[in-house]
Amino acid sequence: MMREKLIKQLKTMGIVTFGGGLSFVALNLYNANEKFYNDYVMPVTHRLLDPEQAHQLAVFTMRHRLIRKQHLADPESLTTKLWGITFPNPIGVAAGFDKQGEAMQGLHRTGFGFVEIGSVTPVPQDGNTKPRVFRLAEDKAIINRYGFNSEGHDRVFERVKLEKEEKNKAVIGVNLGKNKLSETAVDDYVAGVKKFGEVADYLVINISSPNTPGLRALQQKAELENLISKVIEARNQLQVARLPPLLLKVAPDLSEGEKTDIANVILKPKCRVDGLIVCNTTVSRPSDLQSVYKSETGGLSGLPLKDISTQCVKDFYRLTKGQVPIIGVGGVTSGQDAFEKIQAGASLVQLYTSFAFHGPPLVRKIKRELDDILRSHGYQNVAEAVGKSTPKS
Repeated sequence: MMREKLIKQLKTMGIVTFGGGLSFVALNLYNANEKFYNDYVMPVTHRLLDPEQAHQLAVFTMRHRLIRKQHLADPESLTTKLWGITFPNPIGVAAGFDKQGEAMQGLHRTGFGFVEIGSVTPVPQDGNTKPRVFRLAEDKAIINRYGFNSEGHDRVFERVKLEKEEKNKAVIGVNLGKNKLSETAVDDYVAGVKKFGEVADYLVINISSPNTPGLRALQQKAELENLISKVIEARNQLQVARLPPLLLKVAPDLSEGEKTDIANVILKPKCRVDGLIVCNTTVSRPSDLQSVYKSETGGLSGLPLKDISTQCVKDFYRLTKGQVPIIGVGGVTSGQDAFEKIQAGASLVQLYTSFAFHGPPLVRKIKRELDDILRSHGYQNVAEAVGKSTPKS
């Protein structure tokens, strides 16, 4: 009798303990506890799942809104107005995370000031064969060669259309790509502008991914002028209440001459884009990379890209004399990193790889740090700090 009673008590204790443990884990996940994510969630996830599986899990989490919504409003110092859009804060998620437009509201609720989806291609395509994503843990970096895996314009359009109907809708940028087997890149980008012009807050012409053959050649002067003039013409013919800003995303692996050519093209009246995204992933490989995956083909992102991208922001801010707003992206892990991009000339900042390493709490941490840094330098807002470390001539 005593033995049966003891067994029953132990079972009850086990159930209570197990249930309490699950509740503790669930609560910390839901509340996006920073220490819990850094010490447990992300290390366990990276041990159990390969990079693409971890990416899919992250999108699933955001799609189903499994992270608690940020209830406190962002500090006024972080409010940024650009292109007639009010961004609650300047920290956005870069294209490549939410490729199919599945997680927009979840990312918005997590605290991002804007969400860029894609790249989206006109017709569905699978992208490159797996494995195509590699986690360089020692280097806080990722190499990917996804190759514009996309569900196509029609499916993604329907998701963006639904997001725009949300009461607390996100600011959405749509990053446009071309199909691998398309005969003319111009037609693909024009089709993207026509498709998403009515629902996107801004559009991005992505000709800088290293994972689609021949794509980066479109950054050459003659090809770029032809492409940009055609997509601007298509954008200007849209029958919409507000024409979406058109941005160009460039590569970090450009010579000074190529950067100058791009700046000269986009300052021409017929090619005057509304902004630049600086920059995409790099095909270069710094000599101090340690990971066994460092020689994999694809674009490198994360910490090794930080200084390269910041220098690119400075270069384009200087070459365009500060006349073309810039979104700076590459290696942003802290408020200080974001501040350096802003002082280099970026009006907004994006991240992706650091999100993959640190999870949702990172967003709020960066915003908190950036607010403190702006105030410590005497800036009332982000706009006052833009380009302060970069001469315009």
